[in-house]
Amino acid sequence: MKIDLTDTTASKINKALVKGRRAIGTPAVGMVLTLVIVTDEENAYDALKAANDASREHPSRTLVVIRRVSRSPRDRTKSRLDAEVRVGADAGTGETVVLRLYGEVADHAQSVVLPLLLPDAPVVVWWPVDAPLDPANDPLGALAQRRVTDTYAAEQPVRELSARADTYAPGDTDLSWTRITPWRSMLAAALDQVVCEVKGVEVEGEEFNPSCELLAMWLADRLDVPVRRSLSSGPGLTAVRLDTDHGSIALDRADGTVATLSIEGQPDRAVALKRRDTAELIAEELRRLDPDDTYASALRFGVDRLHAQSTALRERGTGELTATPGESAAATKERAAGKAPVPAPPPGKKAAK
Repeated sequence: MKIDLTDTTASKINKALVKGRRAIGTPAVGMVLTLVIVTDEENAYDALKAANDASREHPSRTLVVIRRVSRSPRDRTKSRLDAEVRVGADAGTGETVVLRLYGEVADHAQSVVLPLLLPDAPVVVWWPVDAPLDPANDPLGALAQRRVTDTYAAEQPVRELSARADTYAPGDTDLSWTRITPWRSMLAAALDQVVCEVKGVEVEGEEFNPSCELLAMWLADRLDVPVRRSLSSGPGLTAVRLDTDHGSIALDRADGTVATLSIEGQPDRAVALKRRDTAELIAEELRRLDPDDTYASALRFGVDRLHAQSTALRERGTGELTATPGESAAATKERAAGKAPVPAPPPGKKAAK
């Protein structure tokens, strides 16, 4: 069921939601959270489809905020709020309100969203594109317990990831981090199978891919060893190779679907490691609403190297990064620019069991 409201108010939207629930015979509200999607008209359909798919696992009230820019200078001063209320089969397993903001009201979206939040329920804000540099201090982000961005959608992902590291606040997360969850699980499981000391790591993937950078930062942070970033044609992240005193451990995924896990002294194994769609990523993020300390630790570990790499990328256009524990940002910048050799790796430590 769809209800269109033109030049409306938050009060009328709430009444339309109640009317819609009664019309389809479900007067009770059985939703677990409010998901606020901040996007543009071009990306609204894909984002809403992903949210509806995720609502099968997490029934929620979805508020889609679309700021419309009027071409006429005279129209820019006219504030108007249009809404499309969807309930029942048109809204997955929850409720959906598409909000289109015109004029000055577009600068005060939080005042429109606040009355529409579910009472006593968590709030998650997701920016599929054009996320603010500081999500926690954004007026809409300040309403949320969890703030989801996607650096992969940015024009300059490495620079965007650097900004995320600078402004991180508990509750921030990024879909580029969510994309590497299966990789992290598989690598941890592989290290649990052998007692070894990791001496170095190589992460191979597309140039300027933030998921590759985050995985390299996570491995350097957790293993305290040098991590080298090498480039491939993709898709996405293609391989991780660990150099250990037991022999080589490699997780290689060339086709974006099935990976090969190779451990010295054991037969190679094929493992499912497909590239997941946005609905799966959002569903995973909605499973936990507490701060992601592992993401924060990896992001803080790599912030200096991200700054150095961002500068080097502007100067050279290269995407290779070696994360070396204890190395200064200046040294990393010089090495990324080809002015200094890669330092000898320090003694590693045994992988945590």
